[in-house]
Amino acid sequence: MELFTIGHSNHKIESFIALLKKHEVNAIADVRSHPYSRFLTHFNQSSLKKALADEGIRYVFLGQELGARPSNQECYFEGKALYERIAATNTFHEGIQRVLNGLKKYRLALMCAEKDPLTCHRAVLVCQHLRHFDLSINHILKSGDLESHKHLEERMLAKQGFKDFTESEKSVVQLSLFSQQENNLITKEECLQKAYKLQGDEIAYVETRNYDHEQENQSIHNRFYSKERAKVL
Repeated sequence: MELFTIGHSNHKIESFIALLKKHEVNAIADVRSHPYSRFLTHFNQSSLKKALADEGIRYVFLGQELGARPSNQECYFEGKALYERIAATNTFHEGIQRVLNGLKKYRLALMCAEKDPLTCHRAVLVCQHLRHFDLSINHILKSGDLESHKHLEERMLAKQGFKDFTESEKSVVQLSLFSQQENNLITKEECLQKAYKLQGDEIAYVETRNYDHEQENQSIHNRFYSKERAKVL
């Protein structure tokens, strides 16, 4: 089975739908915790759902199950969302199962906001766990090109300081991110697990007194907004 992901970024609704049609996507699973956009109102849930329906594309909201900002406070430590805790919840596992069930009927794409999947939980959290199933995962880029999840993992490994795979690709040399004692040959999967953890910690939502995390948006796409606005959402 094939799974896609896409970030709405600052697309016009017409260009966004064109990307979906290019790859014959006929269902969207919205994994934003809060399915709204301050500047791009056509990506607010009600507007988006209608626009997709007009084009014969099904919409389902999975932000409660697969969002990066869960209401469950046990998923946080000192105000920061921890992806490993989110992934351990029954709710998250239910969301994963809903995606797998949906793939039996639809050509499905997970949708969030960020343009680059490497900076979004749709890839770093959700696809980290979906990769263990018999799926071909591809990320639809803003250009319309596809990036395989395997390629994204290579980017992530390089970004987080892992390099020099051996010929067998079963072990790698790790840069000095850890102590010299730890800086030994370890398996690629172990490196991936460390890289997912590091990347997740970089992009995870952090609760603060005055700001609330917002996915990438118009122009600079600021990621923090007033907490009062979040309460309305």
